[in-house]
Amino acid sequence: MRTSNPMMKEKVFTQSLPGAETMSLQGTVNKTVTLLALLVIGAGWTWNLFYNQGQQAVMPWMMTGLIGGFIVAMVAIFKQTWAPVLAPAYAILEGLALGGISAFFEVRFPGIVIQAVALTFGVLFCLLLAYKSGLIKVTENFRLGIVAATGGIMVVYLIGFVGSFFGWQMPYIHESGWIGIGFSLFVVVIASLNLVLDFDFIERGDGVAPKYIEWYAAFGLIVTLVWLYLELLRLLAKLRER
Repeated sequence: MRTSNPMMKEKVFTQSLPGAETMSLQGTVNKTVTLLALLVIGAGWTWNLFYNQGQQAVMPWMMTGLIGGFIVAMVAIFKQTWAPVLAPAYAILEGLALGGISAFFEVRFPGIVIQAVALTFGVLFCLLLAYKSGLIKVTENFRLGIVAATGGIMVVYLIGFVGSFFGWQMPYIHESGWIGIGFSLFVVVIASLNLVLDFDFIERGDGVAPKYIEWYAAFGLIVTLVWLYLELLRLLAKLRER
């Protein structure tokens, strides 16, 4: 059993001590809601700052959120027991970044943010319904396919990121042509299917994993939702440009 979300490692299911309190589905849901609330608070701060004081005022907060969120995420991969502290910190930091990014997109494409938010939660609830009803079954081949596709996307983004330091940009995929739109659609699909792996992880951990994994699982779900939201923003922006 494996999941493509780096926050969610199979070994956590073997760390619960006999008689210790274990993870529950309701507890994970409660913590996910808490993290979403913190993310919205952080995003609201930089969003309002952008519209009240302008682009220059929001940039330091946005960069702090991007860099800080990345560091927290990396620490969480290796220190799952710190999740009760790291998860809220990540949500706030990522919120700071998302608020600024969203404001930039909204200025250029009015109305795009509410569309991306609606689509993100629409995908979340539709896939949750499909998973709970058994329409989507998480098999080993399914996991392997999503892991491979997610890894490939991360490699492409990493190459593009490194290339940007040398003035090189990967052609087509970041443009608003049909290739760029097709690539964004593919990434949105893979990001969405990662949610299914997250649901499966949470369900299998219910009553088995240690209590702190509630924060850890909620953390991983937020990571996927943030990725999906950003990819939907990119896709909608490409469609608007056409």
